[in-house]
Amino acid sequence: MSVRIHGRNMHLEDELKRLVEDKIERASRILDGDGDVDVEFTEHTNPRQSDGRYEVEITSVVAGHVVRVESAAFDARTAFETASDRYERQLRRLKERLVDRRRARGNHDNKALNTVPEQDEEEPDRTNAIVREKRFAMKPMTVEEAVLQMEMLGHDFFFFLDGESGKYAVLYHRRDGNLGLIEPE
Repeated sequence: MSVRIHGRNMHLEDELKRLVEDKIERASRILDGDGDVDVEFTEHTNPRQSDGRYEVEITSVVAGHVVRVESAAFDARTAFETASDRYERQLRRLKERLVDRRRARGNHDNKALNTVPEQDEEEPDRTNAIVREKRFAMKPMTVEEAVLQMEMLGHDFFFFLDGESGKYAVLYHRRDGNLGLIEPE
């Protein structure tokens, strides 16, 4: 497992880097993670954002699923502590779901789909200009796997290739709290 630690608009101290590496290594033992983990610290210099001056985003691909968490606080260490706790909870939740899915199928192999879904988190510009473009490999998956992937990412929608129909589909959160599925005819 490799941990990539970097800061935007700030310099990271060695002590904080060691803390990040230790916590991420401990958390990755939950699912025996061999993948890469990206930890990004961002400092906002706006004085009106004193409560959320430092943001931390942890992103990793574990068992074929992207796990991403964010946190903001008044200092970098507090923001990271909160994010690492959320990251551990997400990993435990993912492990429970994968184990439950294997038990439900009666299948004991440890393979998961290798998919890297979209992670676009920037706010769109009002001039309708494309500000970010992402490309990713799309592997066929079931609707249940797409729901799990969407929840792990924390997104409101998820674009995927339906393995049963062989067509692309969009899964999304409805205002009433349920999920919706858009499929082509």
